[in-house]
Parts: sequence; C-alpha cells; structure tokens
Amino acid sequence: MNDFPAGMVWLVGAGPGDPELVTRKAERLIGLGTVVFHDALVGPGVLELAAPGARLVHVGKRSGRHSKDQRTIDQLIVQAALAGERVVRLKGGDPAIFGRMAEELSACRTAGVPVRICPGVTAASAAAASLGASLTLRGLARKLTFVTAHARTGEPLDLDWKALADPDATLVVYMGKAAAADVSRHLIVAGLPGSTPVALVESASLPEEGQFHTRLDLLPLVARTALGEGPALLLIGAALADSAQPSGRANAVTGTACESAAT
Repeated sequence: MNDFPAGMVWLVGAGPGDPELVTRKAERLIGLGTVVFHDALVGPGVLELAAPGARLVHVGKRSGRHSKDQRTIDQLIVQAALAGERVVRLKGGDPAIFGRMAEELSACRTAGVPVRICPGVTAASAAAASLGASLTLRGLARKLTFVTAHARTGEPLDLDWKALADPDATLVVYMGKAAAADVSRHLIVAGLPGSTPVALVESASLPEEGQFHTRLDLLPLVARTALGEGPALLLIGAALADSAQPSGRANAVTGTACESAAT
C-alpha cells in the first residue's frame, strides 16, 4: 500500500469490459480503494474487484445521458481525497485515450492532491484481438490513427479528413456509431476509396460483442441497421480485409451485415 496512501487518487484503466483484461496492477489498486468513482462503461465484473467496504460511485457519461458533468466529477474526486480516502477513478479502456483524464489530473494537482495513472487496455486493441486482425501491417498499414467521433450536440465533426483518408493507415473511430454516415462521406470526399474495408465492433470483449464487416461506402447503412445499443468502434483500412474471412463469430454476422447493406 506504499504507493496508495490515504488522500491519494489513482486514475485507473478498467480495460474494454472483460474483467480478465484488467491489468494486475489495476486489480490491486481497485481492491485498495476506499471509494471508486466509475464510468458507465465499467461493467459489474470489474466493479466486483473492489473491496467489500468500498463505496462505488457512478459518475458515468454516455452520449445524451450524463450522470455528472466533468467539473462535478473533478470536485468529487478532490473532495474525497482531501477527506482522507484512497480514491480510485475507474475509467473504461485506457484513461489517456479519450478519457477526459487531463481535467482530472489538473484538478488534483491544483488542489495539491497526489495523483498517479494506471494504464489500461484500450477498446481498439480488444476489438482487433476479437477480430483476429492486426491494426498495423508491414507494407500495407504503416500508420495507426485513433480519433473520437464524439462532438457537442449540433456541432459538426471537426477533423482533418484529408489527413485521415490515408490508404496506408488504419483508422479507428471511437464512439463512431452515430457519426458513421459523416465519417463515410467525409473520408470518401477526401479521397479514400468506397471499397475500403471496414469492421464495426460493438461491446468489444464482452459476451454480447457483435462484429460486422462492410466497406466504407456501405458503412452508414450497416451502422444504422446492424448495431444495437452498445458502444461501437469503427475500424477502417486495408489491414481489416483479412478479418472478414471465415473465423467463427465474425463470419456468422458478416453475411447478415452484407445482405442488409445490399438491399
């Protein structure tokens, strides 16, 4: 417990959902926390790692359904640490990848609260593993780019589409379900071929995971008709072509997605 005294905050990556993808360090820290502030995407299997007497505080933010605003979350974390708690701020995936970590780090440092980071497995890695795909491929995909499709309500996606439309790269779009049509349109306009392979992975690493394979020009239809309510990633690029080959669960849903897109 030398690295987790009372009055300290750890920003801990909970991984993509599967409790077995939580790191050993994250498991230890979760078990030491006296209070755990957790996101909406942190599943019950991960929360079960908390100590029996720990307080579990839901501060999740999902698209259109915010439990707490970010400033309130910052204040709760700081107040708990100043009260002498061992504070775990549990974030889905890796805290440093689209996890609003910078705001919480700043709040702790401003208040003089010791704070450290425990990285986690990000959803893109879990999705690629489930697909049996490599996100990079020598001679074909030399670059890997992560972007988020989350934007404030009513605001367009402000991304450098020309840079993202790179045929030698793999593009992973986090929170991409609602923006699938915009992503498809902008990338094609920027020069990426409509035939570019796309894999959609919903609820990556969880028992209810769904995998769907299509091409960039058919992406809007597949995203609209095939995806459910779970969080979804869009994986775009030539490196995803082989993941659409027969390989168990992925093959079982590929035909459905392609038939839907073709109608």
